[in-house]
Amino acid sequence: MSPTGSAPATPQIVRARSLPAGATEVPVAVVGAGACGLTAALFLRDAGIDGVLLERDPAPQGSTALSSGFIPAAGTRVQHAAGVLEDTPATFAADIQAKARGTAAPHLVASYTEAIAPALDALQERHGVTFELLDGFLYPGHRRRRMHALSERTGAALLATLETAAGRAGATVLTDARAVELWVAQDELGGAPPRVLGIGFARPDGRVEHLACQALLLACNGFGGNPAMVREWLPEMREATFAGHAGNDGSAIAWGRALGAGLADLGGYQGHGSWAVPQGALITWALMMEGGIQVNASGERFHDETAGYSEASVQVLAQPGAVVWNVFDDRLLALGRTFPDFAAAEAAGAVRDADDAAALAAIIGCNASRLHAALATTRLAAPFHAIKVTGALFHTQGGLDIDAHCRVLRAADRAPFPNLLAAGGAARGVSGNAVWGYLSGNGLLSAVAGGFIAARTMARALPLPVTKAT
Repeated sequence: MSPTGSAPATPQIVRARSLPAGATEVPVAVVGAGACGLTAALFLRDAGIDGVLLERDPAPQGSTALSSGFIPAAGTRVQHAAGVLEDTPATFAADIQAKARGTAAPHLVASYTEAIAPALDALQERHGVTFELLDGFLYPGHRRRRMHALSERTGAALLATLETAAGRAGATVLTDARAVELWVAQDELGGAPPRVLGIGFARPDGRVEHLACQALLLACNGFGGNPAMVREWLPEMREATFAGHAGNDGSAIAWGRALGAGLADLGGYQGHGSWAVPQGALITWALMMEGGIQVNASGERFHDETAGYSEASVQVLAQPGAVVWNVFDDRLLALGRTFPDFAAAEAAGAVRDADDAAALAAIIGCNASRLHAALATTRLAAPFHAIKVTGALFHTQGGLDIDAHCRVLRAADRAPFPNLLAAGGAARGVSGNAVWGYLSGNGLLSAVAGGFIAARTMARALPLPVTKAT
C-alpha cells in the first residue's frame, strides 16, 4: 500500500481507469470494523476468501460498542434450548412490520429475518461467539423472547468477541485507516452502474494509501453524527443529544449521492427516551416495560411508556426543558442492576432515592398531588427511585438503497452496482421512514444479518481459490 499524498477534507469519488501504482490488491475491502464488517469478514473466511477491514479508530468501536449488544433472532439453537420453540422468521417479520406499520422494506425484512438465525448459530458453532437468550421480560413489539446477547450484556463485549474471532480466523483489520476516497471505473460502457476499483484511506499523519479490490462492502455507519444531514432529514432531532459514535458521519451517503445510488428511509432512526443527564448513560428500557413510568417536571405521565423507547425520545424532548424522570421501585432497581450500563450510571450518581411520594416530589421539584395521581396508575411501591433523563439520537436507520443481497442500487433504475455492497448503518434498514418504526434490536439485526448476507453474495461472485493478501 503506497502513500500518494494527504487526505482530502471530505469523502471523494475518484473516477479513473486504475488505482495509483503500488496499490495493494485484495479480494474484498470492507469499510468499518463494527458488528457488520466483522461478521462479513468471518463468513468470508469461512468461504476461503480474504478481505481487509478498514477501521477509522485506533481500535474497533462504533455504534456496536455503544449498544446493549442485543441481537433479535427467531429459530436459533439457543432459543430452542431455552424452550422457545414456537418462534419463526415469519413471526419475527410480522413483528417488524407491525412496529413499522407496514412501511419496512419487505425484501429486507424477509431476507434479514431468514438469515439472522443461521448467522448466530454459525457464529456460535464455528467462531466461539457464545450467545444466551435474555429472559424475564419482552422488549416493545416482540411477541417472543428472541434477544440474544453475550453473558456480559454489553455491545463492547460483543464487538471485542467478534474482533477476537476475526483475528483467529485470519481476517485483516487495519486500524487508524479512515476511508476518504472511493475509486470507480471511468467511462463504463452501456450506461451500466460503474465498477468499484478500490478505496483510498487516510492514516493519522494525513497520508493516503490505496487498496484495489474485486468487491467493496460499505459497513460503516449512518449519519447521526453529521449535523447538516440530521437537520435535513431528521429535523425533530436537530437539538437532541447525539449518543452515537463520531464515525456516523454520513460518508456512505455522500458517496452514494455522488454515484447516483438510491437512498431510502432517511427519516428512520433509533432514538432513546432514557439518556441519563448529566451522567450521559443509557438507562435500560426494561424498567419501563416492567412497570416503571416517566413523569415530567410537573409530575405528570405524558405518554405510554410501553409503546417503545425510540419514539419516546421525541415525547421526552417535547417536555419542558427536554428532561423528565424515570420513576421505579426496589423491585425494578434490582432488575436494573443486572444491566452493566445501569450499574455504571448508578455508580456515577444517576439514581436518586426517596422514602415516599412526598420525598420523590421534592427530588423532582414537582406538585406532590400530581405525582400522587401518576403513581396511583401504577403498581409501584415505596421506597421509590428516580433518574433524570432526556431524549437522544442513537443511530440512523436510513441509507443506501440495497436489494435482498445487499447490493447497492442505482436511483434511476434500481440496477445493482456490479461490486458495491452496503449493510448495517450504511444502508436502509427495516424500520421504515420514521422514529416509531424502530423495533428493539433492528440495528444489530441489520448489521449481523447484513454482514452475513453480504459475505454470501461476495463469495458467490468472486473466483476461487483466493490467495491471502500480503
